[in-house]
Amino acid sequence: MKTDIEISRQAKKIKINKVAKKLDIPSRFLETYGSYKAKLSLNLLKKTNPDGKLILVTSTNPTPYGEGKTTMSIGLHDALSLLGKKSLVVLREPSLGPVFGIKGGATGGGYSQVVPMEDINLHFTGDLHAIETCNNLLCAIIDNHIYQGNKLNLDLNRIEFKRCVDLNDRSLRNVTVKYDNKGLERNDNYNITVASEIMAILCLATDIKDLKRRLGNILIGYNKKGKMIFAKDLKCVDALALLLKDAIKPNLVQTLENNPALIHGGPFANIAHGCNSIIATKMGLKLADYVVTEAGFGADLGAEKFLDIKCQIANLKPNVIVINSTIRSMKYNGGVVKEEINQENLEALKVGINNLKTHILNMQKYTKNIVVCLNKFNNDTDKEINYVKNFCRDLGCRFAISTSYVEGGKGSINLAKEVIDLCNKDVDYKPLYDFSEPIITKIEKVCQEIYHAKEVIISDKALEKINLLNKNNFANLPICIAKTQYSLTDNPKILGNPKDFTMTVTDIRLSSGAGFIVVLMGSIMTMPGLPKESAYLKMKFSNQGKISGLY
Repeated sequence: MKTDIEISRQAKKIKINKVAKKLDIPSRFLETYGSYKAKLSLNLLKKTNPDGKLILVTSTNPTPYGEGKTTMSIGLHDALSLLGKKSLVVLREPSLGPVFGIKGGATGGGYSQVVPMEDINLHFTGDLHAIETCNNLLCAIIDNHIYQGNKLNLDLNRIEFKRCVDLNDRSLRNVTVKYDNKGLERNDNYNITVASEIMAILCLATDIKDLKRRLGNILIGYNKKGKMIFAKDLKCVDALALLLKDAIKPNLVQTLENNPALIHGGPFANIAHGCNSIIATKMGLKLADYVVTEAGFGADLGAEKFLDIKCQIANLKPNVIVINSTIRSMKYNGGVVKEEINQENLEALKVGINNLKTHILNMQKYTKNIVVCLNKFNNDTDKEINYVKNFCRDLGCRFAISTSYVEGGKGSINLAKEVIDLCNKDVDYKPLYDFSEPIITKIEKVCQEIYHAKEVIISDKALEKINLLNKNNFANLPICIAKTQYSLTDNPKILGNPKDFTMTVTDIRLSSGAGFIVVLMGSIMTMPGLPKESAYLKMKFSNQGKISGLY
């Protein structure tokens, strides 16, 4: 089979204005970036027609290479379109960290991709650069304020807001900020851009007014008397918002089958909230009858945050949840090593499938409208497939097989039919917790109900910060847990469906602009590093301008 980039390059794309017509978008609402990309006007949010159906695609705990959740989302959208439905897929933007690291980009794969793939995976329309620059402008303003006399009396040891860069660069985990000849310095660290608060703010804002409110509410640090100091105290909110004036608008592209796709915002789900923007999702619901969206990594991370943070903030109610999985991920969670992952192994499957079971039972706490979709690989045997199908049905869960990687939309027709049928049922979504519950209660609920931890240990450092949040009236916020994506626990080496384990809260960070509390667990870091065998080693750019090795 051809590589993803070869398939993408040979795609017969149509002009972006024709893609827009499929959603009945007038040309005056388009800001084109060349022939195949466009920004959409926020005025489309003012449409008064009823909202479409919202379908969330999530996954089991992945192998290090991912299990095709984005591919599945695109394939489902193309299948709905083949069945004559006015459909739309709404996705996150790729980060350059994974693109040059190990996981690759985020444009799908095989014959279920969004295009132009090279543009989307690289600089796209500049949204991530705008977010990064906005973030770092605020950092520059903070340090300039200190340099120019520190009128707000900021405590250099309690500056909370961090610089960011959209790359995996472990050398930036610890840096020193010096103030020239002032004799002052402080220790600091970088986040990756997709884990930054500015990214979260862009994705949770509902319009420009709300964007500016959230920017102003960013906690930048504390003064020497322990008082919280916010970005609005530096009188820089409008300057920050200016850098996001275009980034706040969703991006319109197309699938390989020329169906419309919105791509906007890109927070990681392991160290951020893992969902595309509220603006893009709400705009999609006004433009289409069926809106397929995805949340990053497994259901323990992306889906939980979609359902408990995004849905409650934006008053969204998903009609259906699709749990994407693969037989290889189940065998991986059953103890099979990478070299043997493509060999039939029913015993390992029977052990590893309990990871899928946990995700099914977890999602059933939010809604009963669930379908498991098996992303089928050529090495999957009939015995393995039938075992998974019967296992899901015994749990009262619908089951479908997708081959959209090799067949495009045609390979997800059965999945699309299951989704359509479930969309006709009543919406029974309910969140796991209420924002008004105590911080520790919310942490324990997620850890015990979703991760199934026996005990939650909160470090003295984290407990001190929780008490500070309570004192300053920030307790009534949702929690965004940062932990490994490879395990239900906070230890990436503990696979499958572990029992009787303990989870440790190591730190607490307030994202007051975004409107949530970040809970760091285990050894999770907000600045990843490049692996030894990184994707950039396989990338080529010929003298004739041809790209290869990008995926």
